Amino acid sequence: MTNEPKLRCLAVDDEPFALELLADDIQKVPFLDLIGQVSNPIDAYDPVRRGQVDLLFLDIQMPTLSGLQFLQTLKQPPMVILTTAYDQYALDGYAFDVVDYLLKPIPFDRFLKAVTKAYDLFLLRQGRLTPTEARPGLVAPEPVEAEPQRTYFFVFSEYQEIRIEYDEVLYIEGLKDYVKIYTTRQARPILSRLTLKAIEDKLPAALFSRIHKSFIVSLGKITSFQRTRLMVGKQELPIGNSYVDQFMQQYGAG
Repeated sequence: MTNEPKLRCLAVDDEPFALELLADDIQKVPFLDLIGQVSNPIDAYDPVRRGQVDLLFLDIQMPTLSGLQFLQTLKQPPMVILTTAYDQYALDGYAFDVVDYLLKPIPFDRFLKAVTKAYDLFLLRQGRLTPTEARPGLVAPEPVEAEPQRTYFFVFSEYQEIRIEYDEVLYIEGLKDYVKIYTTRQARPILSRLTLKAIEDKLPAALFSRIHKSFIVSLGKITSFQRTRLMVGKQELPIGNSYVDQFMQQYGAG
C-alpha cells in the first residue's frame, strides 16, 4: 500500500454528529485521506470543481440544497458514496452512477466494503489493477445489482424531497431556474428549483417529450395535437419548430 496513492476524500453532512462519525471512519482506513469535512454542499463545490477530491461522501437530505441537487450541478463529479437515513432515494442515487449508497447508522464493515469498491475502481482507472486481480487485505467489491424499472422520480420542493410517479405528470413548464410540475395529484403545480434540462434528464424518453424550450409533456396525457400545438385536457401547449420532428417521432405520428 505504501507505493499506491490514497483516495482524497471530502465528507458533506449537515448533521455535526453524523459528520464526525463519518470522518472518524475515513481516518481508520489506510488508503483514504480525509482532506475536509463540511456541513453545506456549497462549501464542497470549489474543491470538487478544482479536481481536488477523488471520493465524495454526500448526505442527501440537507437544507437549501440536497445532495442529489448538488450532483446535478457538477459537470465532472468525482466518485460519490451517498449517505442517508432514508432508503427511498437509493434508485435515484444510482441514476447518478454513484459508487455506493450507505444507510445511517453505517456499520463499519459496510463502510469498508463501499470504500474498497471505490478504491478498486480508482486503481482500475489508473491501470494499477486489472478486473481479474484480487487485492490482498481488501474486501472484494460487492456486485451491483441491475436497477429495477423505476416508476417515479424525486424533486426538492418546499424544503422536502417529493416523490412523483411518472403517470401522475401532465406536463412541466420551465421558468429559468425553476420548473412547475403539473400533476393529476393536485390543482396547484409543484414548484422546484431546477432547470428544464435537469428534470428532462430524470424522465424516460419513452414517456415524455420536450416539445418547446419551456415545456415537457407526458405523451400518455396528450388528448389531441396539431403541428404547432397540442392539448392536455383543456390546456393548450405550444410545439416549437425545433422540437416538432422529435416530438412526432416519439409520439409515433411521424
